Amino acid sequence: MVTHVPAEAHGDERGALLSFIEEQRGGIRRAVLGLTDEQASSRPSASELSLAGLVKHVAEVEQMWISLAKGEPPAVVRDQSNWHECFQLVEGETVESQLAYWEKVAAETEDFIRSVPSLDDTFALPPQPWFPPDGRVSMRWLCLHLIRETARHAGHADIIRESLDGATAFELVAAEQQVASGS
Repeated sequence: MVTHVPAEAHGDERGALLSFIEEQRGGIRRAVLGLTDEQASSRPSASELSLAGLVKHVAEVEQMWISLAKGEPPAVVRDQSNWHECFQLVEGETVESQLAYWEKVAAETEDFIRSVPSLDDTFALPPQPWFPPDGRVSMRWLCLHLIRETARHAGHADIIRESLDGATAFELVAAEQQVASGS
């Protein structure tokens, strides 16, 4: 961990969970700091993953889970025919446009989690072979899953960025702080 997540206000479990989700989003956002779309779309390792693809993927996945919890269809439907597109920029997409989309998704996540009556409220899991039949999960589980999903890909992003130009997470935090302070 290269950033600190402040302690939540006493009893603000939602705030704590949302803060940890945001911390992991920051790791991925910082990984594309200062890169062109071409650099962010490159695949410098044995993996097919790129930084641009990770940004797009985590935004789509977060939006999909929030939609599922709300009982709504996801904004983007993925299946075998287009799954690969959730890991790459397609025509007209840029890293900037994906970051802007993710910012909207993050705000939707915050609003939704803050508005649910209880983190113990549940919703149905989709009928996928990796989920139990008729499975249900809580809003708390959803937040923990988003932390896990985003953190996993933040780790991928660290490796990809360091492979691209040697920049480490610590250096990117410092660079982000310089940008924020106007230095």
